[in-house]
Amino acid sequence: MVIEYDGTSYHGFQRQEKAHTIQAEMEKQIERLTGKKTTVCAAGRTDAGVHARGQVVAFDTTATIPAIRWTPALNAFLPSDIRILESVEVSRDFHPQFQAVSKHYSYYLYREKNGQVFYRNHALCTTESLQLEAMREACHHIIGRYNFLAFCARGSTAKTFERTVRQCCLAARGPFLRLDIEADGFLYNMVRIVMGTLLQVGRGKIVATDIPEIIRSRDRARAGPTVPPQGLYLASVKYPSGPD
Repeated sequence: MVIEYDGTSYHGFQRQEKAHTIQAEMEKQIERLTGKKTTVCAAGRTDAGVHARGQVVAFDTTATIPAIRWTPALNAFLPSDIRILESVEVSRDFHPQFQAVSKHYSYYLYREKNGQVFYRNHALCTTESLQLEAMREACHHIIGRYNFLAFCARGSTAKTFERTVRQCCLAARGPFLRLDIEADGFLYNMVRIVMGTLLQVGRGKIVATDIPEIIRSRDRARAGPTVPPQGLYLASVKYPSGPD
């Protein structure tokens, strides 16, 4: 299934004891629909407050509901902040995380004073002046295959910190500034740290040409702060074939 959700009211995707999560809600409603317990796997374990436009999930079921009918059937049970966009049958060995080729995240800034009350849970609201061209220059230095330890929060269980960033760019449209970043994988809080670093460039506190040295240093303290979760969206997941 390809799903979207508003993560404002959830403690992330992954099931946790005594916490409201996307996975727990989905499994609860699948059990209501089919009468059987099910474990849902996802392409990415989004954190508390993070949203998704194109999360991919998969699960095994013996229910006789045709694949295409799962979309309206499960949407009838799910709360309005979780929606199934597409449902298809895949092979039993398909895993939405391990078979993903790349993931695409977006991070939104809302840059006007008026209207922040409406966007506070869906973007980072800021009216500060930013040097956009310097931020765009910094984006170019993030593209490529590097050890991104400097852009990884503590607590990561990653076995390697090398990742290939295929796209990193900023787009301004109306009151919004959006970061789009695609990679073959992401480290813990990597996108939020990249955004925090770009903001420091925009404020003139980090020079765009210093980004390669920050990457080479592998020193988390040299990169920018971790921005809040509400501006982050899992936009899409790509596979060799199948869900996209």
